[in-house]
Amino acid sequence: MGGNSFGKVFKVTSFGESHGPFIGVTIDGCPAGLKIDEEFLKIKLQQRRPGQSELTSSRDESELFQIISGLYDGISTGTPITILIPNEDNKSNDYDHLKNVYRPSHADYTYEGKYGIRDHKGGGRSSARETAARVAAGSIAQMILKLNEINVYSYTQRIGYVHLTKDYNQLDLTQIYNNKVRCPEVDVVQRMEDFIREIKEQGDTVGGVIETVVTGVPVGLGEPVFDKLHADLGKAILSINACKGFEIGSGFESANMVGSVHNDVFIHDNGVVKTLTNHSGGVQGGISNGMDIVFRAAFKPVSTIQKTQNTINSQNEETSLLIGGRHDPCVIPRAVPIVEAMTALVLCDHLLRNRLCKI
Repeated sequence: MGGNSFGKVFKVTSFGESHGPFIGVTIDGCPAGLKIDEEFLKIKLQQRRPGQSELTSSRDESELFQIISGLYDGISTGTPITILIPNEDNKSNDYDHLKNVYRPSHADYTYEGKYGIRDHKGGGRSSARETAARVAAGSIAQMILKLNEINVYSYTQRIGYVHLTKDYNQLDLTQIYNNKVRCPEVDVVQRMEDFIREIKEQGDTVGGVIETVVTGVPVGLGEPVFDKLHADLGKAILSINACKGFEIGSGFESANMVGSVHNDVFIHDNGVVKTLTNHSGGVQGGISNGMDIVFRAAFKPVSTIQKTQNTINSQNEETSLLIGGRHDPCVIPRAVPIVEAMTALVLCDHLLRNRLCKI
């Protein structure tokens, strides 16, 4: 199986399955001399973990981790950093009735069709449990970005039809993790929480949109052809489970605009080149222009619902199933730190490629 590694200079390789003993990640290319803040790493894993509220899966993982290589006295040595995260609450028996059945909109059918074998226990390698490894690696990337005064803010912009009413410039983005839905607009939080509860009571699920803002990005990250910065961000974000859409800056709305409106006019602001608007989302010609990077990611409703559904089994027979088990009614609250982590991985990799990184 390919596709387990991401990045060119700051390269991460994740490993492990949903119901195996560990999920883990190896980070190759982290510069020597970085003080690893294990408390920050712990916080990030806790923000993603299941069982953190009634709005998430009840699977209860502590997300305790071990860093087994790449450090000396808490400082990176420049050698590969490997992080292990044990799976402590994997109830494999809950999936026995799914061994020969393909769950609608899951990876069961395609995975088995490609590899001729699949792990039905929680989806194995295709499970969102794998994203714990991404968040662990992303936290290391964020430590590097912070030293370079680059900050990544991902937050809930929409859950179903409930959405933010203010632009990010009007919000306090330091408040994102002060509520269960990861929303920085206080007046909208309760409506989002209530909507998720309502959908959960119906045995159904709901999707949403996560917006990301990155501040402090220097001019010059990204390349003009295949390694465009926004292209790499798109690949990173779309690789997250349940993500179905990515747009940067004005995105799809730009199709409704004319050039004289969409163009970002350059100005001088205290000797610094900026733009009056930011329809480009901080990237022009595939290269960062120094403005805030702003993009949005759309996530579908979680495919596991608490309703009986029609499907087929491995013998191509029509059947029905009620999946059961422990699943999120909405992926958005737990996906926020994952989007944040993948964004950090892309920016850290490009920062190191351009040799602009300070440690």
